[in-house]
Amino acid sequence: MDKQYGAYLENSTDFCIHTADIPRNWYNYFWNDRYVTYTSQTSAGGSFLQDDMGNRLKLVNDRGFFIMEGDTSWGIGGLPVGEKRDAYRCIHRRGASDLYTEKNGILSTVSIFVPRELACELWRVRVENKSAETRTLSVLGFCDSLFDGKYSRQGYNTIANTFCDKISSLYVAKRTKMFEKQQIAYGFMSVDGSCDGYAGAYNAIIGPYGSFSHPVIVEKGGCNNSVGCGEKLAYAMEKKLTLAPGEVKDVIFILGIAFSYEEMKEMKERYATPAFFESEMRAVLEKYRQEVSMVDIHTPDPMLDNMFAWLKHQSNLGSRWARVRHNGYRDMSSDTDCLACVNPELALERFVRILSYQYSNGYAPRTFIDGQIKPNNFSDNTVWMHFTASSILKELGRREILDIEIPYNDGTVGTMYEHLYRSVDFLYHFRGLHDLIKIWGGDWNDCMDKAGLEGKGVSVWLSIAWYRANAYFAEIADIYGRPEDAALARNRGEEMRELIEKWGWDGEYYLDAYNDNDVKIGSHECEEGKIFLIPQIWAVLSGVSTEKRDVKAMDAVEKYLSDPLGTLVSAPAYTKYDPGIGAVTVKYPGIHENGGVYLHTIAWKIAADAMQKRADRVEADIETILPFRNKVVNGRAEPYIMCNSYFGKQTGYRYGTPGQSWRTAAGQWFQKALVNYVFGLLPEMEGLRIDPCLPPSWKTASIDKVFRGSTYHISYENHGVNVKKILVNGKEIQGNILPLVEGEAEVLVVTGD
Repeated sequence: MDKQYGAYLENSTDFCIHTADIPRNWYNYFWNDRYVTYTSQTSAGGSFLQDDMGNRLKLVNDRGFFIMEGDTSWGIGGLPVGEKRDAYRCIHRRGASDLYTEKNGILSTVSIFVPRELACELWRVRVENKSAETRTLSVLGFCDSLFDGKYSRQGYNTIANTFCDKISSLYVAKRTKMFEKQQIAYGFMSVDGSCDGYAGAYNAIIGPYGSFSHPVIVEKGGCNNSVGCGEKLAYAMEKKLTLAPGEVKDVIFILGIAFSYEEMKEMKERYATPAFFESEMRAVLEKYRQEVSMVDIHTPDPMLDNMFAWLKHQSNLGSRWARVRHNGYRDMSSDTDCLACVNPELALERFVRILSYQYSNGYAPRTFIDGQIKPNNFSDNTVWMHFTASSILKELGRREILDIEIPYNDGTVGTMYEHLYRSVDFLYHFRGLHDLIKIWGGDWNDCMDKAGLEGKGVSVWLSIAWYRANAYFAEIADIYGRPEDAALARNRGEEMRELIEKWGWDGEYYLDAYNDNDVKIGSHECEEGKIFLIPQIWAVLSGVSTEKRDVKAMDAVEKYLSDPLGTLVSAPAYTKYDPGIGAVTVKYPGIHENGGVYLHTIAWKIAADAMQKRADRVEADIETILPFRNKVVNGRAEPYIMCNSYFGKQTGYRYGTPGQSWRTAAGQWFQKALVNYVFGLLPEMEGLRIDPCLPPSWKTASIDKVFRGSTYHISYENHGVNVKKILVNGKEIQGNILPLVEGEAEVLVVTGD
């Protein structure tokens, strides 16, 4: 990796960014079950509080930090990026971020995190006087806010904020519906003790022509003790410090949401303190570590090993908060499937919550947001829960979890097993052309939104995915002691297999869909969009194909979709709008689903290539997906986390630039692909099965995995694709399922070709 922008700290998963001036913001996320926020190396980011129905109160909208001393001032939160400093670095940790700035003999550290349970974020500005003179200065922290709504030019702003001297807090109060009742919400900012200045209007802080890099409040020498009224509101507070040579002092800011004056007062007085900040931040960091501590990998690439720790963290975020912008049902369900291999108990807790939003007829919505459950006409939402249930069930080995009673979104109740049965049954009867499963307003490909709105168009991919989900359900039914359900499912599966093979095969690979007019999508007959990646991958994942069609399909992938940037999601890209397909044909060619390199699909491809024992392709896929190994992408994307895509050659100057980071399933599924398919640790009710496919260049590799109370330290020898023998504590076992042991076990897996 080109280390000009950053590197992991030695013997640590903490990532240090060396300069604020990088091609784009590199983010870190913090959350609990109610509040989520994020920040970058320039303090950019936003936050909100959410209730169980997706009602949201947005609070922070970017941050700024400055030190003012007499007529001198300088930024300490990464802005301005071009400002001369003696030293700068931003360290992103799994649970907190620290921004260090040294200038004018002052070392300042801005630390940001979210407590475990509170609806707030805490900022600590630690100031150290490294000069030989006593210094008197002011610490200024501020943020824009969306609590009073988004600013629009020539719009009406009628709300005001208030400063309360008794608790030295600046707050906005408004009536809102949250947690199933109308109530007054307080969006507030406070500092420990009392502040020495405040400001409550955007124009007083940033100014009509200013920016977070050059805010007017700094130009005017600090806060003017003014509130905002009838204009866009914001928050700023100032604290004066006098420091002897070598002295260190802390200023604690709290930005939070409360539902009474008393709650706001308690949050400020109990939690805006240096002691709470330090103890709670340690507890949060340990919590995040513990939640994903059950699996670690050791490869010849230390960067990959460190990134794996962040991939687990990304799975944890996605399982709880989906893509953050909304509560995607399929997103949370699939991400919880990925979380299961590193924390099945937490995955079970999350999965029970996810199932409660399912309809009682078995269908699942696309999302719940703004107090409403919204189906959004997507047909695939329900299919993902079977993969998640299977992973959790086999990781835990506890059949009784299928008896857990979970409400549907209409208040009626069913066991987990009943939720799964209704889901697979719903999609079985949700048929269109050629008796395949309807695409409706989109399947996994959200942008295939016009293909099936008349109720006739069908998704070949979703039919394949249903086949896989149905096979998982049949297995679950057997485990649950319902042989009649298992037999019915297998009969239905064979019926669907025959339909897929008849109507889904295009001669060299699988089609993607048929639209309402029975026009093929993803066929060699098409002018554009001749082949899509995911039906080929899922033919392997599902086992639906016959006559080695899955092998032919993956050969076609290499033939038609291989690109130096990575495997394309489709080709050739659409260049003109097709009303029989929808939004994907409007996206610029080479972006996302329209012929771009979509990393979620590459993570699936790693699993499919491993299943087919294409070790050389597994290695190539890993090199492609890693932002610090991809020669085109290197230095442009966060090296410690995954983004959703890389932009294709058609985008010109954007070629090789990354899409959105964090808010994607790419990291989650990459983590799962590594554990379950590359290292080959597959949970079964009988135990942990080993079926690896490691990259040929990995001369040494190992993985540590906690499974049902046993801790396995698994090393691989020879790195072929077939398991020759397995030794557990020096003794060879029969087969490839590890026995449960008390405590720890050393496992040697010998492979060969």
